[in-house]
Amino acid sequence: MAMMVISHTLMAQTILRTDTIQEVVVTGTGTQHLLKNAPVQTEVISRKMLDSFGGKSIEEILSGLTASFAFAEGDMGAQMQLNGLGNNYILILIDGKRIHGDVGGENDLGLIDPHDIERIEIVKGAQSALYGSDAMAGVINIITKKHTEKGFLLDNTTRYGSHNDLRQHNTFAFNLRKVGSQTKFQMQRNDGWQNTAREFAEGTILTDSKNKTVNEFRNWQLAERLTYQPSKNLEMYAEGSYYIKHICRPRKGNHPSCDVYTYDLRYNNASASMGGKLYLGNGNGKVKGDSNTSRKNYLALDVDWNKHAYFYDYTEKTYENVLLKGEKYGPLNGTWYSVPMMPGQSKLQSDQQRVMTQLKGIFYLPYENTLHAGAEYRYDYLNAPDRTETGTADDWTTALYVQDEFDKLKWLNVTAGLRLVGNRNFGVRLTPKVSAMFSAGDFRFRLGWSQGFKTPTVKELHYRYLHVMGSSTFFNIGNRNLNPQTSNYYSANVEYRGRKVTASVTGYLNRLDNMIALTNVSVGEIPAGITTAYLGDGSGSVQARMYKNMDDAQTYGVDVTLSYKVIKDLTLTAAYSYLDTEANLYDVSKNKMINVVIDGTAHHKWSASAMYTHTFCSRYKFGVNLSTRGSSKRFYQNNGDGKKYQIWRINTTHDLGKTGKKLAYRLELGVDNIFNYVDRTMHPYHLGNNTSGTTVHGTFAIKFNYGKRVNQHNLSTKQQTNNEED
Repeated sequence: MAMMVISHTLMAQTILRTDTIQEVVVTGTGTQHLLKNAPVQTEVISRKMLDSFGGKSIEEILSGLTASFAFAEGDMGAQMQLNGLGNNYILILIDGKRIHGDVGGENDLGLIDPHDIERIEIVKGAQSALYGSDAMAGVINIITKKHTEKGFLLDNTTRYGSHNDLRQHNTFAFNLRKVGSQTKFQMQRNDGWQNTAREFAEGTILTDSKNKTVNEFRNWQLAERLTYQPSKNLEMYAEGSYYIKHICRPRKGNHPSCDVYTYDLRYNNASASMGGKLYLGNGNGKVKGDSNTSRKNYLALDVDWNKHAYFYDYTEKTYENVLLKGEKYGPLNGTWYSVPMMPGQSKLQSDQQRVMTQLKGIFYLPYENTLHAGAEYRYDYLNAPDRTETGTADDWTTALYVQDEFDKLKWLNVTAGLRLVGNRNFGVRLTPKVSAMFSAGDFRFRLGWSQGFKTPTVKELHYRYLHVMGSSTFFNIGNRNLNPQTSNYYSANVEYRGRKVTASVTGYLNRLDNMIALTNVSVGEIPAGITTAYLGDGSGSVQARMYKNMDDAQTYGVDVTLSYKVIKDLTLTAAYSYLDTEANLYDVSKNKMINVVIDGTAHHKWSASAMYTHTFCSRYKFGVNLSTRGSSKRFYQNNGDGKKYQIWRINTTHDLGKTGKKLAYRLELGVDNIFNYVDRTMHPYHLGNNTSGTTVHGTFAIKFNYGKRVNQHNLSTKQQTNNEED
């Protein structure tokens, strides 16, 4: 039998053609559903949208093609928000596997190569029992391109733009009978930019600061995936990757600024995984809405290891203030231990490692019941010599889950699930999930309710960070007395999908209890036995910040999406998101709870695009995408609010080569921020948008594909033909 690419539950990439393109989605339930019949509300960014938009990064793609996301990019990664909740509450998956790379509560999304994305599926809220505690805000499943043909593929994409921005992508893949291989390389670099030379540092306003709005960076990644199919019903795989990123920051020189100028930042990621899938025979029935797609029962096993290390690379002599392990006194009572670090030296700040094992199965039962069951084990290890009391910390979590879809009635789908989570420090918790979809012609009505359970992370429990700025000392302190966070998510959706028009309106309410946040505290509030290194008499200008549970918090809002196919070649889209948030936060200065807006909240966000494509003489395909995105002001507790903005961009695509030929070329040319919007707010208070103004970019891609498509499990002949047409 011809070789086929190993697929996980969450890696379906099929596109069907009726009068409009209808994707098959899998993220909400772990099983295939036509998008219009997905029982859990799912937002999709298709490959056609990605190709037309031409975004250089996942941040640019999500903020430009949806209205629910907000970003504040920095050296430590992307401070992402989804419907008011930040990184810690968003689960990012790549082909169904969670991304690893948490530094300071932020994710380095440079790990995701935008040229390698087939599609993106977004499920908001903790609506599925299939995912862990990170998914209180939602799940982003990034499905990558797969080589599904017998033969080999060579792919090169080079993008260059303003600020010496270079993005390089290469793929070499082959399938030879039972064996397959896919090797991928990506490289990104940018010189950075400065929107203003004004900076508030150490109580002084500098007018000639060297600090950049976005610092120079460069990264590269190499990944390999091997597949093997020893028999018709057994697939196996092994894969690994290595990633390195450098953040080059302006040198301190004679500027009276803080110590960030004396070292650069470096991140090293590595991953390895293996697993397989055993098919157990045909299941009962077909995928609803597509009688050609058969369903197969299977068991799947995945074992993953991930490592994320974070270093300081010193560029000038720097005296690091550290506390010896086991010492009961520290900087608060005047005892310092200064260690000189010289240019060229490196120092590990944290090394986070994770091992995950997952066993899962899908069984298609009589009476249109689909059962999805699984078990997980996760072990987290943190090595932070100067940032934990003992130098290391660890934790483990286990989970059992079951989810059943009842689809017997033509007009009704009910999906219900339970997830049982056990944590070494916080015991056992059962969280239910239920959703229902009612169908009436081209209309769909969805209701959902789910509970979430999120235990404190290793960093929130044990991490400590000392930062000195002139005469002021700041401490971020872990708290072993934290309680787990819980949530209740409610949603209601009405959707219309016609031949030319698609419209969706979703209202939601997300209630969180014991929400964890980094808050200002006095030394006397730090419980005995917790981060004892920072206990002292409180003398000196010291401000301590500790992770604490808020009383409660909630986010609520409405998301609206519209799509109108004006003619065959022209499609208009628009999205709008209204958001409001509330949280009860303890105010040390007032000694009472106060009601606040969650940091980063913007009440209104929107995006829109006009996408046109046309093929001339069957050899040249032209496309143009004019799009805009905007936001009202963003609210913050400190440092002022982020300014409102609206940004326009245009991207053109030029595909050369005839359909069916082995060699194809693509040229992209575009302009971002056409009207040159720039936020000149003094650093570090530019909290609205950090765009540098008008920029230009160009992309050249060449693809050589020698081979023919082979059959795959769960992929009908009709679907294969439609994929080839794409």
